[in-house]
Amino acid sequence: MKVILKEDVKALGKKGKICEVSDGYARNFLIPRGLALQATEGNVQDLAHKQKQEDLRKQKEKQSAEDSKNKIEDMKIVLHVKVGDNGRLFGSVTNKEIAETLEKVYKIKIDKRKIEVKDPIKNIGEHTVSIKLHPEVSADLKVTIEAE
Repeated sequence: MKVILKEDVKALGKKGKICEVSDGYARNFLIPRGLALQATEGNVQDLAHKQKQEDLRKQKEKQSAEDSKNKIEDMKIVLHVKVGDNGRLFGSVTNKEIAETLEKVYKIKIDKRKIEVKDPIKNIGEHTVSIKLHPEVSADLKVTIEAE
């Protein structure tokens, strides 16, 4: 019997896959537990339609991330911090401070966990941080640190 998996099943495959299984396994285990449904013509068409909709949604998300990337890479933020001798900061600039400044100045809300600061920012000057907007899209933001 052919079935469409509604969830990931360890021995068979991932969600949305069409598998050939024995009749007893399908009728007594997979279908009653809601793990699969019989692969009728209507169910197969419904699956194809859902996959098409999911692909369109993912494509829109990626395009939105690309647009945001272009905006962010044109931006430049300036942070004013307390500085000690030789241009060294007291502490370092964190991704939380960068996220708050982006929201305050440009009205762009980005989760602080998506901002990646490679090396701690402890000196005055211009630094580049990476912002992960989508699993496939990341933007580089220029951050300038100035003395207060």
